[in-house]
Amino acid sequence: MTAPLSRERYAELIDARVREPESLRRALVRRARRSIPGTDGRLVILAADHTARGILAAGGDALALADRFTLLDRLIRSLALPGVDGVLASADILEELAWLGALEETLAIGTMNRGGILGARWELDDRISAYDCAHVQEYGLDGGKVLLRVEDTDPGVARTLEMVAAVTTDLADRGLMCMIEPLPYVKDADGRALLDASPERLIRVVSIASGLGSSSAHTWLKLPAIDDMAAVAAATTMPIVMLGGDPGPNAQSTYDRWEIAMREPNVRGLVAGRTLLYPADGDVEAAVRRAAALVHGDPR
Repeated sequence: MTAPLSRERYAELIDARVREPESLRRALVRRARRSIPGTDGRLVILAADHTARGILAAGGDALALADRFTLLDRLIRSLALPGVDGVLASADILEELAWLGALEETLAIGTMNRGGILGARWELDDRISAYDCAHVQEYGLDGGKVLLRVEDTDPGVARTLEMVAAVTTDLADRGLMCMIEPLPYVKDADGRALLDASPERLIRVVSIASGLGSSSAHTWLKLPAIDDMAAVAAATTMPIVMLGGDPGPNAQSTYDRWEIAMREPNVRGLVAGRTLLYPADGDVEAAVRRAAALVHGDPR
């Protein structure tokens, strides 16, 4: 088992924010980098951008992600395991991980539009509130990630579409990955936005996301793994990484869908957070090793 984060080191991190704040940004900029595809063109990325949108629940715990020490500890232990390629997070978490030495030769993807706070009236008008393209490049990140939730009645979606297209173009011009997470949504009788990941609607938003921007050369898609993943993957040539979501009581079904989906040639891995970092049995290393073996093969 990888050495956990100590309370002493965590206290030093907190003190550094007061006494030497530039050390956090400096650690991120100066970290050793690697190529995105690695040796096999497949990726396991840990998703840790939930807190920046106010998502703190995992399983039955409404505040599971709220404890920063625990979150960083689980990320550090997981990033040190074979077959884990990187992390997707907001600036606070990426800088903390870099300062703690956990991002050497590791992909760092900056989350960008976290303005669609969960449950807010403006949820689908998802503005940039984390990284912008210039800082993704300036701070030495390997790419940026944008969320695009498509619902046919909300005018905020049009603004989000325009923003995602501009980000896709800007990142492509800089030679950086643009990871788009397109998701189909509907609204219930109370006006709340709800995910509708039916094959037809998911294929539709995949097609929309694939055509965004002035270049698609650096676009990757982050998608839910559904039963008919073959039809979804057939709608694009973009590399696809699958999301995890809240693990819930039956994580086995998530692993089963991942395994089936990995048979498609453009499905290239996972970007998963709570499923791996907060498994129901509490065994983080076992969950991450299982996911890494599914994507890269068993290192043994």
